[in-house]
Amino acid sequence: MIRKVMHTLRSKHSRFAPTAAVPARRGAQKQTKLVFHILTMLALMLCVQTAFAASAGKMHIIELWAEKIPAGVEGGNDLFAYRMAQHIVKRGNKETDVTSRYVSEPTIPGPTLVIDEGDEVVLTLRHVFDPGNSATLEQVSVHVHGVHYDIHSDGTLEYINLVADESATPTMSYTYHWIAAPGTTGTWAYHDHNMITLNGAEDRGLYGAVIVNGSTSMQALNKAGKLKNVPVSSIKKEYVLFIGDDAFWGTEIDNQTGQQTPLWHNPTLTAHQGNNVRFHLIALGSNSHNFKMNNYGWIDPGTNLIITEKVIGPLEKHVFAVQAAWDSQYKDDTFPGNSLGMQGNFNVNP
Repeated sequence: MIRKVMHTLRSKHSRFAPTAAVPARRGAQKQTKLVFHILTMLALMLCVQTAFAASAGKMHIIELWAEKIPAGVEGGNDLFAYRMAQHIVKRGNKETDVTSRYVSEPTIPGPTLVIDEGDEVVLTLRHVFDPGNSATLEQVSVHVHGVHYDIHSDGTLEYINLVADESATPTMSYTYHWIAAPGTTGTWAYHDHNMITLNGAEDRGLYGAVIVNGSTSMQALNKAGKLKNVPVSSIKKEYVLFIGDDAFWGTEIDNQTGQQTPLWHNPTLTAHQGNNVRFHLIALGSNSHNFKMNNYGWIDPGTNLIITEKVIGPLEKHVFAVQAAWDSQYKDDTFPGNSLGMQGNFNVNP
């Protein structure tokens, strides 16, 4: 009975739509979808190109090297790190080489890229260590958060972006193009996304920060228990602190000279009494953290609240400023953080 009904339905259907028309309709649908995807990609490319064209800022031409830091005599895994090989800033026909702001060794965290809203970055990454027999070490990348770029600068594998493996290899560099478009002011992480696993080797040291300053940026400051907005230009030092699962990793930046000092793990931070300084906290790994700094309170961004601690989850960030007044100690006040000794000193000099 069921066979008869199905035969009858097929017969009725064939009177109105010959079976040869079905593949034709499917082919037309596929062509329509293809055209839609092409138009979508063109629209996205046009938006990015428009953003690039609208940029009136500086051009940063940067070359980073990805290097290996061999495990020490105590054993453990090899670490990997980015090193600044060259940083040239172009404004019109004028070029300024600022490479001397960075140390000449690979560092963890990697170099902090300080740019302004409206600036462009052309970053070339080179893979300069021997991967040995490990295929998982042959690709390394830079994937950035916060700023704008097209799909070719995503810094991921073809498996993820469906376009290409956007990596440097031992035989070929890779160049990324970013723009700090309007609305990107803030502190953002960059990290590898292609080495060892699909998530990259940030847990082995391949990460750093981008600070995007706005043209009229103001920073909220707790001054004697009251909120005061001060210009970012009044900030004397920047402390970039990545919070890993077992340690803080930091860099100190002198804003007067631009000089960057890598401080490595659980660093001691220094400031002059009365100076405004700014902390950039970025969490890595898989743990949540509770950041505290003894005897200091600061303005919680986006509010008028003065806080003395902040819970930060993986890949979250927290940026705040204080006026250096007295010595203190910062720490991750969680059970794992306290157990692992995740803390450092904040020394204030007269």
